[in-house]
Amino acid sequence: MQDKRQQAVAGVMGGPVRVPTAHWTAWGFAWALVILGTLSACSSVPLSTPAPPKPSAAPARAPSMPVSPPVSAPVATPGIPMPNAPAVALPAPPTRSAPDDTAGWSPVTTGTPRSRWLPARWVDLPGWPDDAFADAWNAWARNCENPARLAPMPNAAALCDEARRLTIGSAAEQRDWLMTRFAPWRVESLTSANPEGLLTAYYEPVFDARRTAQAGFGVPLYRAPAGVQRGRPWFSRQEIDTLPQAQAALRGQEIAWMADPIDALVLHIQGSGRLRVTLADGRTQMIRVAFAATNEQPYRSVGRWLLDQGAITDASWPGIKAWVRANPHRVQEMLWANPRYVFFREEPLSDLDASFGPKGALGVALTPGRSIAVDPLSIPYGTPLWLHTPGPTLATQRLVFAQDTGSAIVGGVRGDYFMGWGDDAGEVAGRLKQPLQLWALWPR
Repeated sequence: MQDKRQQAVAGVMGGPVRVPTAHWTAWGFAWALVILGTLSACSSVPLSTPAPPKPSAAPARAPSMPVSPPVSAPVATPGIPMPNAPAVALPAPPTRSAPDDTAGWSPVTTGTPRSRWLPARWVDLPGWPDDAFADAWNAWARNCENPARLAPMPNAAALCDEARRLTIGSAAEQRDWLMTRFAPWRVESLTSANPEGLLTAYYEPVFDARRTAQAGFGVPLYRAPAGVQRGRPWFSRQEIDTLPQAQAALRGQEIAWMADPIDALVLHIQGSGRLRVTLADGRTQMIRVAFAATNEQPYRSVGRWLLDQGAITDASWPGIKAWVRANPHRVQEMLWANPRYVFFREEPLSDLDASFGPKGALGVALTPGRSIAVDPLSIPYGTPLWLHTPGPTLATQRLVFAQDTGSAIVGGVRGDYFMGWGDDAGEVAGRLKQPLQLWALWPR
């Protein structure tokens, strides 16, 4: 969900922000068809008695950030589904006679381009007995909304139906069901024997805005104008601000006007956000602006630009904003250092919509603390995961779901944790960069 998302810090300091890739490959789409189908189909399967189905070979196919992510990194933006990826085959795990029986098992490589999955025991998962699961089941229900984008998880339809009926179950019932129907696999990078990867975080910012330009609110957010096409570069950020042709093309495309160009940049980096719009009659309206397109120009990190200039030593948002306050005459120069420009679409924000985040690459609304962005070349969308991170910014171990991706989210054990919305979420997201361990929970 960043331009898409990278989180504020990631987008500022690191590589390209989450920018959606609109053309799915046959691979990503096949994944999608089965995983969400798995979770979203409503077939009737008794919860208490089913013997774990014997796994069959899984169909093909299996947002913080590096300063220079690999050129081959998949590009995705918050809210925009990342379609296709190279076809990958996941292993069909042998049937286990008991939840922690690993007799006869040997390490198995999934065949995904960026990770191997090794059989694990439930006792290997730090904090497994302690998660309450309640809000995790909300995220699971969201998985079930979009079967066309789920990966080829075996028996997805039956699992989705069972998970739905367990929404009102106790944490103990939910945990027992998971241990009966799934097996844990430790995810490791193909390029490293170190089981630890990198966890960052992102969020949905909230800003004040107006419907028309007025004193103190002169920074526009635009819809995508005619002429913007995927794969074809349009005017750069500097040209958009200075060329009459670009300004003529954008006339009438304004969604809202913001007060601060740096806040607008945050929205461009995160890929979506909420606006508290004050109307002419004094009433206030909350809307969501979601990623629609970019000008197809290269992304350049303003944090990296400032570091290269020797202007700052702290490329976090607080560090960048401190520089901006001290150097208001150079703000435009800094902004123009990033040629990429993001266009948005307006979405209504009902009370129900407001209780969830924007849509991620899986095409479903994100759940704070339960949705993460992953590299789809390592972990298929919709996969339940056990996440463990020791801190220092955030120490947690919990059930999460792979529901998003981002251009800087690259690697076998790489996660971008959705914090939620508002200043508190942004404050944590801007600082979080710490070790990560992941276990994929795959049907038996």
